[in-house]
Amino acid sequence: MKVTSPIFNVHQKRNALIILSFFHIFIIAASNYLVQIPFEIHLPFHLLGLADFSFHSTWGTLTFPFIFLATDLTVRIFGATAARWIIFAVMFPALIISYVISTLFLDTQYQGIEALFDFNLFVFRIAIASFVAYVFGQLLDVLVFNRLRQLKTWWIAPSSSMIFGSMADTFLFFSVAFFASSDPFMAEHWFELGFVDYLFKLFIGIVLFVPAYGVALNIILRKLQQLTRE
Repeated sequence: MKVTSPIFNVHQKRNALIILSFFHIFIIAASNYLVQIPFEIHLPFHLLGLADFSFHSTWGTLTFPFIFLATDLTVRIFGATAARWIIFAVMFPALIISYVISTLFLDTQYQGIEALFDFNLFVFRIAIASFVAYVFGQLLDVLVFNRLRQLKTWWIAPSSSMIFGSMADTFLFFSVAFFASSDPFMAEHWFELGFVDYLFKLFIGIVLFVPAYGVALNIILRKLQQLTRE
């Protein structure tokens, strides 16, 4: 099965660009804020006669996998060259919004508007890490995995992107953002958080996302066409 994109006219592409840009910005801003909020998962293996197991993760792990969908749609509708510029352009407003939200609501508490007047290195590192990892990961997707999208076997491209692309941008992000961080918890657990984040992306991508990808992609593309006809 090969997934092919419907033909978008100029007007539809312009409106699709607006929709996808806001989608990119929303996912980036939400993930950059939620990655600062860790939680611990306990697996009760004692029920099976084994020792219990626990690991740390962040709420951003749940949102960021959707960026692969946004990227793939952007590439399929606008082509690889235009997608590079779109991805690069949306990063700047996304990172500004990320910094503002993360500073105002640091530690899940509203800090007051005056917090914006004090430079927050912890939040700034997350924004820079997001920029570096996102651009690297998505350009890798556009430049490398876009070639795989030309194959008749449709699932090879999204699967390869999930496995190798997410590995690169995940560990790049967590190392830049949290290695030797001013936050003791993040500084100590950044590799564990990155590893769990990567495994979750694989779970979402390979087990849940890819099997339904062929159907979902065509549905979304048709919906985008309908939304951009007005």
